[in-house]
Amino acid sequence: MLRPKIPTNPMPTGILTPPAVIEQTTAVQHPAAPTPAPVAPAPARPTIQLTPGAVIALVGGGTAVVLVVGAVLVSMLLAVAITAASLAICALVIRSLITADAKRR
Repeated sequence: MLRPKIPTNPMPTGILTPPAVIEQTTAVQHPAAPTPAPVAPAPARPTIQLTPGAVIALVGGGTAVVLVVGAVLVSMLLAVAITAASLAICALVIRSLITADAKRR
């Protein structure tokens, strides 16, 4: 009942084509390609010259980014601390309710 049925491969029928004859080919050597002309090197990039105003803007922008990221991280830490404290208070209240109920019986 639960024996697997093994498929059988029937013999091919119809006209069979004979295998194609492979002829040997000869390799043709092409003359070597001429070497390309040397490319002139690209001009060096000019050095960046920072003006005092640009330096002040970069420092101000960096400071703003650090302050914003710090404020976000501190607020996330504060949210976790507040959640932990509220869960601890809930646990204490539930524990006191359970012990008070057990003393009444």
